[in-house]
Amino acid sequence: MDLVPALREPLEQPLKSVLGPPTAKVMAEHLGLHTVGDLLHHYPRRYEERGQLTHLVDLPMDEHVTVVAQVADARLHTFASSRAPRGKGQRLEVTITDGSGRLQLVFFGNGVHKPHKELLPGTRAMFAGKVSVFNRRLQLAHPAYELLHGDSEESVETWAGALIPIYPATAKLESWKIGKALQTVLPSARDAVDPLPGALREGRGMVPLPEALLKIHRPQTRADIEDARARLKWDEAFVLQVALARRRHADALLPAVARRPRPDGLLAAFDDRLPFTLTEGQQKVSKEIFDDLATEHPMHRLLQGEVGSGKTLVALRAMLAVVDAGGQAAMLAPTEVLAQQHHRSVTEMMGELAEGGMLGGVENATKVVLLTGSMGAAARRQALLDLATGEAGVVIGTHALIEDKVQFHDLGLVVVDEQHRFGVEQRDALRGKGKQPPHLLVMTATPIPRTVAMTVFGDLETSVLDQLPAGRSPIASHVVPAADKPHFLARAWERVREEVEGGHQAYVVCPRIGDEEDEPKAGKRKPPAAAGEADAERRPPLAVLDVADHLAKGPLQGLRVEVLHGRMQPDDKDAVMRRFAAGETDVLVATTVIEVGVNVPNATAMVIMDADRFGVSQLHQLRGRVGRGSAPGLCLLVTEMPEASPARQRLGAVAATLDGFELSRIDLEQRREGDVLGQAQSGTRSSLRMLAVIDDEEIIAEAREEAAAVVTADPDLERLPGLRTALAALLDDEREQYLEKG
Repeated sequence: MDLVPALREPLEQPLKSVLGPPTAKVMAEHLGLHTVGDLLHHYPRRYEERGQLTHLVDLPMDEHVTVVAQVADARLHTFASSRAPRGKGQRLEVTITDGSGRLQLVFFGNGVHKPHKELLPGTRAMFAGKVSVFNRRLQLAHPAYELLHGDSEESVETWAGALIPIYPATAKLESWKIGKALQTVLPSARDAVDPLPGALREGRGMVPLPEALLKIHRPQTRADIEDARARLKWDEAFVLQVALARRRHADALLPAVARRPRPDGLLAAFDDRLPFTLTEGQQKVSKEIFDDLATEHPMHRLLQGEVGSGKTLVALRAMLAVVDAGGQAAMLAPTEVLAQQHHRSVTEMMGELAEGGMLGGVENATKVVLLTGSMGAAARRQALLDLATGEAGVVIGTHALIEDKVQFHDLGLVVVDEQHRFGVEQRDALRGKGKQPPHLLVMTATPIPRTVAMTVFGDLETSVLDQLPAGRSPIASHVVPAADKPHFLARAWERVREEVEGGHQAYVVCPRIGDEEDEPKAGKRKPPAAAGEADAERRPPLAVLDVADHLAKGPLQGLRVEVLHGRMQPDDKDAVMRRFAAGETDVLVATTVIEVGVNVPNATAMVIMDADRFGVSQLHQLRGRVGRGSAPGLCLLVTEMPEASPARQRLGAVAATLDGFELSRIDLEQRREGDVLGQAQSGTRSSLRMLAVIDDEEIIAEAREEAAAVVTADPDLERLPGLRTALAALLDDEREQYLEKG
C-alpha cells in the first residue's frame, strides 16, 4: 500500500514531552497510549452526572471500577495483630451510598490518616478500586479517591461542567488522573486532521473531528455525547472499510489462471458416484465458488457454515474442478489429526478417482497425497516428488506444506481450513508457491456474525452454508452442575453406558493432558476467575490421563476406554482414531484435538469436563462431533461453577441453542471484538475504541458502501490527505502487512 507518511503534527507529539516521563510511562505500559493523538482517542467509557449517583447495586465483582457517591458514615477501629500486638492496629471503615445501594471502603495502617480527615459524612467524591467481597458484603480496599465538593480552584476547574467522564483506567492510573491529562492535551484537538471527505461528512450531518473530540471529553449535555459518538464511530468504520476496499481493489488487479472444470472430467465423475444429492445450500455455494474460479483474478472467498453442514465436500468439489482444469489444489489443516482425517475422508469419498497413476485407478483419476511434519523420509520424498511433477492433483497437509522444499507443478487453489488457527505469514507462504497468485478459499466452522465478516474478513467474499444435510440428527445439550448436584454427574456416566449398550460410542473431553510437561502451563492458561468462581478455579483443570484412569477403574469399568491428545506420536494418534472410527473403542477420552473435522457417525454422546474452561465457539465445535449419524446426539456440559456465575450463564446459553450464529454473537459480546486488524483473537487489544461490531451493523454496512465508492474514484486517495493520514495511523507496520498478506 502506498501510504504517504503523515507530517509531524501536534497530535503526533510523544506524551512524555507533554505530561512528563512518569505519567507517559504508565500510559504506554498499561493503556498502550504513546502520543497526544492516542490520548485524545482514549474515550470515556461512560459519564456521571453531579446530581445523579451511580448504581452501587450493579457493581461487577473483581473489576476495577470508578463510582461517584456520598459518605454515609466513617468509623475508626483499633485491633491487635501480629504487626501491632498491643492493639494499636488501625482500620478505617467508610460506608458510601448512592441511594440504590451501599458500599464499604476499608483503609488500614498508616493509610487511614488522610481519609479519616477527608471522608466525613456528607462528603461526595469519586472512588476507584477493585470490588471484592468480605463477610458477604461488597467492599473496596484502599480505594483511590478524588473529592468533589469543589473547594479549591483546581478542583472547581477540573470538574467544571455537569458531566464527569469516567475513563477506562488501571490500578496504576485512576480515571480522574486520565481526565486531568486530557485537560492538558485537549487544546491540540483543534489540530486534528479530519479523515472524512467533506461531502460525506456534510451529507450525513456529522460534526467535524476537532469538535467531536472536544465534545466527547468535555460534553456540556447528553446531546454533545451523542453527536461525538456518532461521528467517532463513523471514523472507525469508514477508515477500516477504506483499508479493506483498497485491499479488494488491489486484489482485483492481480492476474490468475481461470480454472473451469471439464464437462466430462474428474468433477463430473466424482458427482456421479456421490450416494446423495447436494443440499440447496451446497449447490448455491458451489456455483459462487465455480464462478469465481472461472475468472482471471484470484478468488478470495470465505466459506463459513454450521458444524456438519458439508463444507469439506464443497471444498473438495472446488479442488477437483481445479485439477480438471490442469492445476493442483492444496488444503492446509491446523493439526496432524485433522490433516489425516481430511486425507482419509477425501480418499474414501473419491474411491478409485484418488488412485491416479496406480493399478486400479480409473480414467480422470488423480493422486491425493498427505504431507505432514512427522512422515517418514521415504514417504515424504515420494509426496514431494508427486507435487513437483504434478502427479498429485490434491495435497492435504499441515504447516509442512509451507516449507521451502515443497514445490508445486501448478498450484491453482489453496483451501485453508479453520482460518483462525493460522498466522497470516503461513497462508501467505503457501499462496506464494503458485506461478501466479492461486485462488484462495478460507473455511471456518465457527459461524461469524455478518458484521464481523464485513469487518474482519471485509476483503473476502462470503458464502454461508446454514443448512444441515439430510440424515443429521438433533443434539440435546444439558449442563451438569457437578458441585451442586453430584448425583447428576453419576447419572451422566450411566447415560454414557446406556449409549454404549445401545451399540454407540462416546467422547469425554478434558481441558488438559495431565503429563508432566503439561503441569506448569495449566496454571498459566487459567482464565481470570469471575465473581463466585474462585473456589472452582483453585484446583487445576481436569486432565485426560487422570480422567481416563478414573473412568476405566470406576464409573465406566468394563468398557473399552482409550485416550487421544496432541503430544502422542502421529502414528499412535492415527491408530487410536482408526480404532474409534471402526467401533473397536467405546469411549474416547481426549483433549480438543477432536474439535474440528473428526467424523465418527456412530459416536452419539459427549461429556465435556470443566466445560466452563472452554469458549462458547469451542463448545459448539466440540458438540458438533456427535449426532453425525441417524441416532440423536447428547452433549453434557460438566461444571463446578456456582449457579449465579457468568460461566454457568455461558454454558446455559450453549445448552439452549444449536444455532452457531446466535452463539457466535453471545461469544463476541462476552469477549469483545479483539483487534479486528491485528492477529489477536481476544478483546484485549482492540483497534476499535468506539465502534461495537455487533451493535453498529448499520454504520459498518453504510461505511463499506461509501468506502468502496471513494476507493473506486481515487484508489491512491491523492485528493484525500486527511484520510491517508488516518489510514497510516490505523495501519502500523504489522497491521499493514497483515492486510497486504490477507
